[in-house]
Amino acid sequence: MFDLPLGDHAVLRPLEPWQAEEFAAHLDRAREHIAPWVGRSFLATDVAGAREVLRRYADGQARDDARIYGIWLDGVLVGGTMFVSLDSARGVCEVGCWLEPAAEGRGLITRAITHLIDWAVDVRGIARVEWVTTPDNARSRNVAKRLGMSLDGVLRQSLPPTVDGVRRDREIWSVLADEWRTRGERPAVGTVRAPHVTDRAPR
Repeated sequence: MFDLPLGDHAVLRPLEPWQAEEFAAHLDRAREHIAPWVGRSFLATDVAGAREVLRRYADGQARDDARIYGIWLDGVLVGGTMFVSLDSARGVCEVGCWLEPAAEGRGLITRAITHLIDWAVDVRGIARVEWVTTPDNARSRNVAKRLGMSLDGVLRQSLPPTVDGVRRDREIWSVLADEWRTRGERPAVGTVRAPHVTDRAPR
């Protein structure tokens, strides 16, 4: 287990299956706010479902692939970040995030994702870090910009239909390892340490 300080009384640490009850309570608070931007399978509606979400990421960790981390603000789980995928053979990963409204505007996501990219590039040798969002998700697009990412392109109507039957475009942003290492001042996040999930629960 590790705690990485994010400032503002916040820490980043692994989010594991044994924390399913806390994760479920957090999702109940965040559900309406994050529902337009995250996959339906992420939005568990009870503790058993929350445990299954976290087990999927724990299994991903065991395969050296997906990983999930929570952000705690004043001791309360308010959001998190993840490696949606991590393919060390190809040298490509995708990072993502979610956050409760009460924790927005503090720079927590930018600092947390910086930790993930530092580890992916400096420890795992990842060459390309991707960020996937939609054109209407202004907060997500702004995080990508603050991280020094470039917009590679738009995949038109590539997302499944929403509840009202509307298909949405998907934007692909990225930063390359060389760009990350040579870019300007990074957010102050402290010492880089290797993120890991310690509980690898079976399905």
